[in-house]
Amino acid sequence: MAAAGGGWAAVCDKFRTARTLSTVESRKDPETEPYRSKYSARALLQEVKQLLSAAEEGGEARLLAVRRAVLEYELGVNHTDTEELSAGEEHLQRCTQLLEPHRLSPDCVSLYIQAQNNLGILWSLRDEIKTAQTYLESAEALYNQYMKEDGNPPLDPSEHFMAEEEKITDQERSKRFEKAYTHTLYYLAQVYQHLEMIEKAAQYCHTTLKRQLEYCGYNPVEWALNAATLSQYYLSKQCFMEARHCLAAASVIFSQAGQVPSAEDNETEQDQQDLRQRKAEIARCWIKYCLNLLQSARKLLEDNIGELDPDRQLELKAQRKKEEDVKEKGRKKAVLFGTSDICDSVLAIEEKVSSVYPLDFQEAREIFLVGQNYVLEAKEFFQVDGYVTDHIEIVQDHSALFKVLAFFEEDYERRCKMHKRRLDMLESIYVDLNPQYYLLISRQLQFELADTYYEMMDLKIAIGNRLEELDSHTIKKINSLAQLAIKYYELFLDSLRNPDRVFPEQLEEDVLRPAMVAKFHIARLYGKLITSDSKKQLENMQTSLEYYMFLVDYCEKYPDAVRAVETELELSKEMVGLLPTRMERLRAKLCPFI
Repeated sequence: MAAAGGGWAAVCDKFRTARTLSTVESRKDPETEPYRSKYSARALLQEVKQLLSAAEEGGEARLLAVRRAVLEYELGVNHTDTEELSAGEEHLQRCTQLLEPHRLSPDCVSLYIQAQNNLGILWSLRDEIKTAQTYLESAEALYNQYMKEDGNPPLDPSEHFMAEEEKITDQERSKRFEKAYTHTLYYLAQVYQHLEMIEKAAQYCHTTLKRQLEYCGYNPVEWALNAATLSQYYLSKQCFMEARHCLAAASVIFSQAGQVPSAEDNETEQDQQDLRQRKAEIARCWIKYCLNLLQSARKLLEDNIGELDPDRQLELKAQRKKEEDVKEKGRKKAVLFGTSDICDSVLAIEEKVSSVYPLDFQEAREIFLVGQNYVLEAKEFFQVDGYVTDHIEIVQDHSALFKVLAFFEEDYERRCKMHKRRLDMLESIYVDLNPQYYLLISRQLQFELADTYYEMMDLKIAIGNRLEELDSHTIKKINSLAQLAIKYYELFLDSLRNPDRVFPEQLEEDVLRPAMVAKFHIARLYGKLITSDSKKQLENMQTSLEYYMFLVDYCEKYPDAVRAVETELELSKEMVGLLPTRMERLRAKLCPFI
């Protein structure tokens, strides 16, 4: 056999050099020749292939077939890396054809799975996601079958070009085989995401993350971002314990990023900047967690006018006492990440924030404070200068945290102070915003500012109702808040006008409800303005009636709009029936002799 003895050592040497060129040297290739090392590796692999062909006559057919399959695999990956997909596919297909009869044997199974993985990647690059899915699911099935029927650590593909004494340990073999299967699951998670099989994608993503920790095969920053992203899926399903676990694990693993020296360990300013950005992105996922938990609790606790229902609160507290212990133990097992030392650190972070619905102000405040800390952390990186949209979204989340905390606050004065904090933060960013470039954000802020002033006015009226008699200071405050709410609602409605300042005949789907609610609230606000001047009062009632009429007329003209504003429409119809009579009475008082 030509490749025997010293010849075989030379073959192995060439193969090893090709692998080093591909995986190590290629990282140092200049931008002008990005694939220089890959092309050199390819030439060496072709040489090894020729040497094997020369050895074929006297060699053992099965052994030679597997070695040729290893070379086809390496050439397939090489061509895929250099964006020559058709050639890459040809080599990978040849690899699987050579291995097909022996794919379940310990010397072939790992290579076969890795070839299937790479065919999956290749078809994903072509945007043929269904074909990619077929290859990856086939790799998954093969892994499961092998583990069931054999289960011994299989040979690593590189061992086919090693001298006996260089072969790796069973432990290392097992680690590399499991890593290949983790890749299968990782790519399947992405394929399912593309195919919008969201639940399955999340399940595979979770398994991948667990396995990466188990076999220590991960990049801390990438792992943390994937875990933080997965937490948002769990949030959408109201699985707060799972979401918190993913975020706590993300924070723990991310903290390793600064400690793990990179390959060259000469981090640039850009690397540092990227790390700071990722940290801020994880902080933003924590903000969403706190906000969602508080908002979901509010939905459970509010009555039909949006206030906290004390009976419901007592009922939920009693129910929680019963369920808590049983539920957490059972679910915890299914999601836990990592080894015991990682688990301890994760647990320490989890203990800082609840994953059960807060049922009173004290519990809500604790979650609010955690969210607020993450707001400060996220704003440190996402500053107005350079990250306008991100910065504003974070401020809006901060405002939303205050809004939902106010729901739990029983004292109306303190509630007002919380809304005042919201107004301060929102107005300071609205003032500097150019609506020409940021129309959508500008509208959101106008509407939220209007809503906040509206809410504060309602609170001031409720406080005033407890007084013997309304004093001039309270009246002034109520009127001022009402006028500011009207101002911002009108600004919002004006933003919907065309360049000739004409309001649209028919509203677009995305602005239909906000526009109708704005009209409805303005109608109500004019009705709340307090004046001793009867003539002025009559004017306000007339304006109020016109806004209520707008809703009624619009819904008659466009019946499809009704479902967007059912409650508001019902009340508008009622007011359209009542107001003219009230106005008549007031006119009669003004001119009793008519």
